[in-house]
Amino acid sequence: MQNKKLTIFFVFLLSVLANFSKAQPADAVLAYIARYKDLAISEMQRTGIPAAITLAQGIHETDAGTSDLVKKSNNHFGIKCKEDWNGPTVSHDDDARGECFRKYEAPEQSYRDHSDFLKTRSNYASLFNLDPTDYEAWAYGLKKAGYATNPKYAQILIKLIQDYNLEDYTLIALGKMSPKDLAKNGKAGNIAEVKNVEEKKTDAVPAVSIQPSYPSGEFKINDTRVIYVKKGSSYLEIAQRYEIPLAKLFEFNDLKPLEVTLNDQLVFIQRKRKTGEHEFHVVQTGEDVYSIAQTEAIRLESLLEYNNLTSGMQPAVGETLSLRSKTSLIPRLISKNPLAQK
Repeated sequence: MQNKKLTIFFVFLLSVLANFSKAQPADAVLAYIARYKDLAISEMQRTGIPAAITLAQGIHETDAGTSDLVKKSNNHFGIKCKEDWNGPTVSHDDDARGECFRKYEAPEQSYRDHSDFLKTRSNYASLFNLDPTDYEAWAYGLKKAGYATNPKYAQILIKLIQDYNLEDYTLIALGKMSPKDLAKNGKAGNIAEVKNVEEKKTDAVPAVSIQPSYPSGEFKINDTRVIYVKKGSSYLEIAQRYEIPLAKLFEFNDLKPLEVTLNDQLVFIQRKRKTGEHEFHVVQTGEDVYSIAQTEAIRLESLLEYNNLTSGMQPAVGETLSLRSKTSLIPRLISKNPLAQK
């Protein structure tokens, strides 16, 4: 009996140690930091939650962006549905089989909800009395408040913060450090690696044409009248058919004057909206800001303004663009090639 108890204890101990020691591949962690560091900084400035803590939680909860849960839900912090959640959900095995987790349209929503979740729940109120640079106190405070069941949760966060110099992002959010200082002070030696991983990811993106499927004749996107035409269609003929001045047709489609369409494409016969039907658009392979503006039926100038872009900037595949309001983030870029049709 005694031997059986010892066996059970050692199995439990090994499982805890395995969970604690399980490390995400460094490249995946660096890529995660590159993608979400600005969002963590922005959320700290909005709510006071240390950027280092947010990033460490995101890295751990998502296995550096590779977990099944984050892939199917954009849930970066393992937040379960709770009684006050009325949004989309997914089922996922965690402490029990088939538990209910919150689902988000984009990572930005998950980061914002995580901040609001901590900010508005009474059991986390004491955290906001702590020094935001005291990441150890925050890590232990989260565990004590019941954020996670893993007994080593605080130590895991602390190790991630120390291994990847995440405290630097807290200091940047507080205005105590400039991003330019990271390369100078030697503390953030990983920053060059983050940049290399980021560039490696964007350089490897293939340019594949998207083949959408649209109905024939006139239809609507974002409550805006539009048609889908073949390459070589005459703009003058389209303008005459729908009794629109040719100059207006080009204006509706954010185009300079052309004789014929250069691709199979959408042509709007009504001015596009200033805001999108959806809140976000995740950039797909082969898209640029012009094609996204057409796909979402949003004015190109609005799309650029909301996302801190200028004409010719190309956001990287996987970046999330805002379609309804201005964001403080700047998406990662693939290139600054001129837009094909602008």
